[in-house]
Amino acid sequence: MKKASKIATKKKSAVKGSKAKVKTKSKTTHSTVIEGLKKQYLKAKHMCKVTFRLPKDAAPEAETVTLVGDFNDWSQQETPMQKLKSGDFKLTLNLECDREYRFKYLIDSSRWENDWCADKYAPNDHGSDDSVVIV
Repeated sequence: MKKASKIATKKKSAVKGSKAKVKTKSKTTHSTVIEGLKKQYLKAKHMCKVTFRLPKDAAPEAETVTLVGDFNDWSQQETPMQKLKSGDFKLTLNLECDREYRFKYLIDSSRWENDWCADKYAPNDHGSDDSVVIV
């Protein structure tokens, strides 16, 4: 039982979040992966590459998903996400560091969904919560 428990703990911590140092063409970056959000901090610039991922389970019948938030003035057309073969939707944005950004996913131009793995949630003026990513 102890061995199975240790394996489960390792798997859980690997899924929940991990940090890694990544070496790329003469730049060292730091990456943080928290299930749906992947953050890659660039040392040379005060920027963070954030990869947003909406899993198929969150929108199994979705044809389109758009990422909408503070970073695009809540435009419902500006940042469409790419649908992957797995059925997940994915998009990477460069965001300025030392900020918090509110966001939501707009599914098929009609349904709003929060990120299940957001850094936190904040109440909005519409009576629900927004997802928040902190970079």
